[in-house]
Amino acid sequence: MRAFKTFTGLVAPLDKANVDTDQIIPKQFLKAIVRSGLGKGLFFDWRYRPDGSEDPGFVLNQARYKDATILVTRANFGSGSSREHAVWALDDFGIRAVIAPSFADIFRNNSIKNGLLPVILTAAAVDHVFAMEAEHHGYSLTIDLDNQTVSDRYGWSARFEIEPFAKKCLLEGLDDIGLTLIHEAEIARYEAAHPLAYPAR
Repeated sequence: MRAFKTFTGLVAPLDKANVDTDQIIPKQFLKAIVRSGLGKGLFFDWRYRPDGSEDPGFVLNQARYKDATILVTRANFGSGSSREHAVWALDDFGIRAVIAPSFADIFRNNSIKNGLLPVILTAAAVDHVFAMEAEHHGYSLTIDLDNQTVSDRYGWSARFEIEPFAKKCLLEGLDDIGLTLIHEAEIARYEAAHPLAYPAR
């Protein structure tokens, strides 16, 4: 997966609490077994009208947020089912980080394993981001994972917490497969020293 370094991105505000995974990516898109292309289903029931046209009132359909890469939202983001497709859809759409006061645990873990950074800030800090975004067109934030800070060009900054192991994986771009391959040489030596009990014929 992509390593997450210091990153600056345009902020899109999704002013909703308890956004569950069925709202992030509805069930009809779960047939996909690849990650690419799922961005079209992101927030599908909110982005599109029954006739298939875009709803201009939804935040991600508005021209000013077309290139947004940071989503700021409210508490308990990613609740509901454990579908990994929710993270894949956000990533495929171009979202690199989601900022909220809290996340559902499974969604947060899925995000970290797929290179999407879930940033937990206090409710007051999230309120500040919403207020600044409303005041400043093209509002962006810089996320410094190494120093665990979020900041803007107006002098505001906040610190966030993240587990050391999760931080290491994100900084180095290591998913579960990547973590295993770190030990590829040791695995190969073990396999060479332990012939199969039932060799192929």
